[in-house]
Amino acid sequence: MFKKNYFNFIYLIFLGAISAFSLPPYNFFIINFVTFTLFFIFIFDKKKTLLNNKSFFYYGWCFGFGYFLSGLYWISISLTFDETFKILIPLTIILIPAFLAIFYGLVTFLFSAFYSRKLIISFLLFSIFFGSVELVRGFIFTGFPWNLIAFAFSENIYFIQILSIIGTYSFNLICISLFTCPAILILRKSKKEILLSCFFLTIAFSFIIFGSIKNNQFNLLKKTKNDYVMRVISPNISLDRFYSKNDEIKLIKELILLSNPQKNQLTIFLWPEGIIPDTSLENIKIYENLFSNNFSANHIIIMGLNSINNKNQHFNSLAVFDNKLNLLESYNKVDLVPFGEYLPFEKVLKLIGLKTVTNEYQSFSSGLERKPLNIKNGKFDLNLLPLICYEIIYSGRLSENENFDYIVNISEDGWFGKSIGPKQHFSHSIFRSIENGKYLIRSANNGISAIISPTGVIEKQVKFGMTGYIDFTESKSIKPTLFVKYGNITFIILILLYIFLIFSFNKITNE
Repeated sequence: MFKKNYFNFIYLIFLGAISAFSLPPYNFFIINFVTFTLFFIFIFDKKKTLLNNKSFFYYGWCFGFGYFLSGLYWISISLTFDETFKILIPLTIILIPAFLAIFYGLVTFLFSAFYSRKLIISFLLFSIFFGSVELVRGFIFTGFPWNLIAFAFSENIYFIQILSIIGTYSFNLICISLFTCPAILILRKSKKEILLSCFFLTIAFSFIIFGSIKNNQFNLLKKTKNDYVMRVISPNISLDRFYSKNDEIKLIKELILLSNPQKNQLTIFLWPEGIIPDTSLENIKIYENLFSNNFSANHIIIMGLNSINNKNQHFNSLAVFDNKLNLLESYNKVDLVPFGEYLPFEKVLKLIGLKTVTNEYQSFSSGLERKPLNIKNGKFDLNLLPLICYEIIYSGRLSENENFDYIVNISEDGWFGKSIGPKQHFSHSIFRSIENGKYLIRSANNGISAIISPTGVIEKQVKFGMTGYIDFTESKSIKPTLFVKYGNITFIILILLYIFLIFSFNKITNE
């Protein structure tokens, strides 16, 4: 019996690990039609003979462990930059997937508890539990909605346009059903199962048709030349600057040279997150001459740097300066990275030598709210919604104030080396631009910098591993999306639709 369970666990870990190749940067979404089908068939058949719900938790946990181990191994690379953390690398590689796999264990546990011998009802329950647990994963303990199943379609621009209406979590729920549909055809006992499969296939085709129409309509819109150039800077400055005292003047000169400022050209320069690590917002004025000698009154510089308030709280901030480093606007990051930017239970964990990865002092504090930055400086008048690094991964209402022109995202992706991590991080930008119907302007150090249209099309980019800049000079405007208006209410509506289908098919079967 032990050997049989051992084989089952290995099989499920393998299915999960293979499923991770459906995600960026591979995007072999076809894999999920096989893995999710085999996963569902396994738990559906097992439930016919096995009554122990506890075992079913382990089945889901094994699938999740394989999925997150294969898809998130790169997180441990961030620990290689500090000797203190290197000893934790083996633990991190195992513990993070092991923790996240609990969510998938919960899916199969609930499936076992509410199991029905009626195939269609079990299929719909599986989708509801999986989709709902993924939503919970996106919010609980500050949330970690990384590698949702839906990201398998991140390169299928027509198919994901539906995000502008239903958002990522609702789309994720439908993707889970779609990937599991072949199991219905394999296990079917009547025409009803075929009818349900056709229903989800019809939904998939309707998404493609909707996306095609939406994209064509956007392409027909006339581009308007911006009154200014927004120049996105994409350097590859080493992370050594966080751990050794580098010559900051030399670093700033490198960034200025890469920015290539033209004194008579109205330009907004977007520099990445934390690019000048040893200088805070409060004392950056020491470089006023360096900036004023290279930039003019026609220029604005946006950059990421740290800030400290009078309570000695540290923040990861985005700041907007004029050419003389006068502060025009600033934003303190709201959604922080656990263990990266803040240490949960810091007073206790510090006693055993733990600290944050990205700084040598105390944890960052969280900003109070995210709102658009109104940049009014003589010749400039625009509203930008700031997202710093990790904040790009969250689906939902980004700000209570929806009056903004563009989303700007600054990031430092060097913590994850040459792995798949920076590419996965970038894929979230595509989803946010479609959900919000806004251009997303992204500047990343050691990552992918890009200008992404409101339909998720990458109009310009500096590819991963490359150095340079891109200019955002013209744009199109579209109406606010339905998702911006209603947010994740659509997820609740979809869940109710699934429940309605359960009762409907149950009634048909009884008759």
